[in-house]
Amino acid sequence: MDEKVSIRTRVEVPVRAGDGLWRTAEMISFNGLADNHEHIAVLFPGTSDELPDTSPAPLARIHSECLTGDVFGSARCDCGPQLGEAVERFSTSGGVLLYLRQEGRGIGLYNKLDAYQVQDEAGLDTFAANRALSFSDDLRNYHSAAQMLRALGIHRIRLLTNNPDKVRQLEARGIEIEETIATRVFRTERNAQYLRVKAELGGHTIELVGETA
Repeated sequence: MDEKVSIRTRVEVPVRAGDGLWRTAEMISFNGLADNHEHIAVLFPGTSDELPDTSPAPLARIHSECLTGDVFGSARCDCGPQLGEAVERFSTSGGVLLYLRQEGRGIGLYNKLDAYQVQDEAGLDTFAANRALSFSDDLRNYHSAAQMLRALGIHRIRLLTNNPDKVRQLEARGIEIEETIATRVFRTERNAQYLRVKAELGGHTIELVGETA
């Protein structure tokens, strides 16, 4: 299936980094992805798609779309700050961001808002709310992410993540994880329970003791 995946468009786009300065990144779309979603790769200068085997693997982050956090700065999660951290890192040292259209751990935007309502009305955590709506805890699949990397000529990466499932799925799809680098912990009073549940039930490697936003 991977041989059918190809790059559709490459276009330079100015991106504002955490320091407020503009930098140029390349946004890349694809044909033939396994799930037929409109995922994109954002390639920051300093990342080559033809790296020699002896060079350090490029830094990468796989970020699942979160409209509420990424765009509107919702404090119910840590998605927006994690995305900002990745852009800040990559804008200075290079890297590749895979932005996947997997809203709400794969259940979609409308269902995620329904889950928020269930959480508020019934006092459930994020996983329990998904189950109450007859969804699994996490429906995300990273097959397309592996396809995107290979289409870019990238077969090994240093992965910026706290989620071991991303590592397992990418390795199962033939992507070598040279190193796993933890993201910062962006804990606030409003997302403390969300982070605790991600760590305790979702298996994310998040150190909450003494962390503040």
